[in-house]
Amino acid sequence: MIKEVQGKTVHKLLKFNDDKLLRQALTHRSYLNENPGEGQDNERLEFLGDAILNFVSGEYLYRIHPEMDEDEMTRRRAALVDEKQLARFAMEVGLDLRMRLGRGAILDGGYQNPNLLSSTFEAVVGAYYLDSHRNIEVLRRLLEELFESVPREVMTVRSNVDSKNQLQEFVQARGSLFLPKYVTKQLGGTDHAPEFLAKVYVDGKFYGEGKGGSKKSAEKRAAENALAKLRKSGLM
Repeated sequence: MIKEVQGKTVHKLLKFNDDKLLRQALTHRSYLNENPGEGQDNERLEFLGDAILNFVSGEYLYRIHPEMDEDEMTRRRAALVDEKQLARFAMEVGLDLRMRLGRGAILDGGYQNPNLLSSTFEAVVGAYYLDSHRNIEVLRRLLEELFESVPREVMTVRSNVDSKNQLQEFVQARGSLFLPKYVTKQLGGTDHAPEFLAKVYVDGKFYGEGKGGSKKSAEKRAAENALAKLRKSGLM
């Protein structure tokens, strides 16, 4: 098990049966670049955790808000699992003290980097699910405790300004059968400070683009760019 760090008690989300699986979840590729042979990075686990968080947060909102319509649930789900909020969850469970980062990432402030924190949190969620023999119930309880710690007014404010959801609502209101599609690729940067470019299309038509330090932030900026163009053209 992971030892107590700087007097902090280990959070339940970090108590694993398989220490190797937890170590992988905490391992960023920048660490492996400087320490070859230290196993695998956490990117596949991050993919799994992202899917789990979207499902659990959606089911949570559906259950506790029977009066809420689909659009509002979509906005609130996005607020619960956006990069800033996941980074806060990561710090709450102590990942800022435990991430395995390369020296370059550490010197660049990696332990406080929202992108690295949120990605590692997703990886830990995915790893915990596997460590629990794919039994999601214990994980669900731990995640819902974190969801419930988010001030309702904070989540409401965030949900009202989510650009990806605003763009989705706009195209649906105009009768489109197609949701916005994001095509994202890495332009360059370093292992601990990558740069991504996202382009957003609706029914094959280009709407906007944006750059960011993660796929999520690039897609958000692409949506913001699309919304700005729509407002400028008088369509919103």
